[in-house]
Amino acid sequence: MPDGWEWDPTLFRGSAVHYRRGRLPYAPGLAETAATVLGLDGRGRLLDVGCGPGTVLLALARYFTEAVGLDPDEDMLAEAERQAERRGVGNARWVTGRAEDLPAGLGTFRIVLFAQSFHWTDRDRVAATVRGMLEPGGAFVHISDVDIGDVHISDAHISDAKDAPTATASLPWPASPYAEMGELVREYLGPVRRAGQGRLVDGTPGREDLVLERAGFEDFEQHVVPAGQLVERTADDLVAWAFSRSDSAPHLYGGRLAEFERDLRALLRKASPDGRFAERLPATQIMIWRPPRDEG
Repeated sequence: MPDGWEWDPTLFRGSAVHYRRGRLPYAPGLAETAATVLGLDGRGRLLDVGCGPGTVLLALARYFTEAVGLDPDEDMLAEAERQAERRGVGNARWVTGRAEDLPAGLGTFRIVLFAQSFHWTDRDRVAATVRGMLEPGGAFVHISDVDIGDVHISDAHISDAKDAPTATASLPWPASPYAEMGELVREYLGPVRRAGQGRLVDGTPGREDLVLERAGFEDFEQHVVPAGQLVERTADDLVAWAFSRSDSAPHLYGGRLAEFERDLRALLRKASPDGRFAERLPATQIMIWRPPRDEG
């Protein structure tokens, strides 16, 4: 985990209902590309660790016999279950727990997936455990977005690349004002990034390649799913984006939540009086690690 921070069950309290509207989708074609590069054929089991509201799991479930979503936030899992029912996904199940609880009696899997959630875990411990949960030929997969760096909203930047526009030139509406939104968050919550009841001083850790190497993974490949499509965002979308984040979750504002939302909406009206903003979807990367081939 990031230095100086311990797990807090309030991390995303109140955020689940904002995820679907607030977060930009991954690159179109992600599920189909993942199926191709991983050789998925409808067999085997998927484990999505830190699945949140099921965004990636629900897209990939059709390529497996069973898809299991693990997350410590029961509100996230309730939202995932609602989305599964709405989309007619019948082979998914949801388990409350942290990555550090694994293997948790869940058995073995063809794919163990982290979609921008690995950094919240005790990475060395979890990577070693996951290696023991893979069936022969199985893989550890991390899905994220391309080339954003370890920055975050309290630096007036975006920690998840899928939340950020890749270009602002030739946009039909103003670009989403993330820098100004970050300034407002700092005014309310202070200059150091909040995460649950704790603070993330050092940002998101990097070099997961070294973590996987220490866990005994040797075979690595990376695939990029291109994007760049123009996306229209509304003021409601950007308010939801702010509240979907751990460092700007609704509970952090306490009794000032309504005041913050009022000021945020005023900021957005000033940036775009008609409430329309433009972004371009960033590309998504699929990073795959496998144990040595002689292990199966």
